[in-house]
Amino acid sequence: MIKPTSLALVLALAGAGALFAPMTAAAQQLDPQNTIVLTTKDGPVTIRLRPDLAPRHVEQIKTLTKRGFYNGIVFHRVIDGFMAQTGDPTGTGTGKSDLPNLPAEFSREPYKVGTVGMARAQAPNSANSQFFICYEGCAPLTGQYTIWGEVISGMDAVRKIKRGEPPVNPDKIISMKLLADSR
Repeated sequence: MIKPTSLALVLALAGAGALFAPMTAAAQQLDPQNTIVLTTKDGPVTIRLRPDLAPRHVEQIKTLTKRGFYNGIVFHRVIDGFMAQTGDPTGTGTGKSDLPNLPAEFSREPYKVGTVGMARAQAPNSANSQFFICYEGCAPLTGQYTIWGEVISGMDAVRKIKRGEPPVNPDKIISMKLLADSR
């Protein structure tokens, strides 16, 4: 059960134009332990975690999130019509956390707009801390990259992330928290 303060936060994240009744039903379905709020300069992005698809990846993302690892990390690779990538503490696309790399947890779940997947090197078992949020054009990644989440609100903020490989003066994750810790 979501506490009233958590429900109020979710309602606020939905935006001012949302109708109250439908958002209340959606908010009641969120699991605060499996929901992340990633804040950008353009607003919050709410991500539902998918432990049913990738339990080890979700656990690593939650561990890093609780540590504050992602706070201040840049979006170092943002390709229009494809995806926005982040999670590298060096901002170069080659960095990772101090946690071990993860074995692949590929699934048949299709990549679509708002899918959150784990970035990796060429080796399938090289995912660590970097991830990407899909725009369009990610369908070919299905079965080749681990899906660990999906954007349930805030895609408008994701679409405003500065483009480039790397972007000039890249946008950053202001903060990334589990909904349960956002009270």
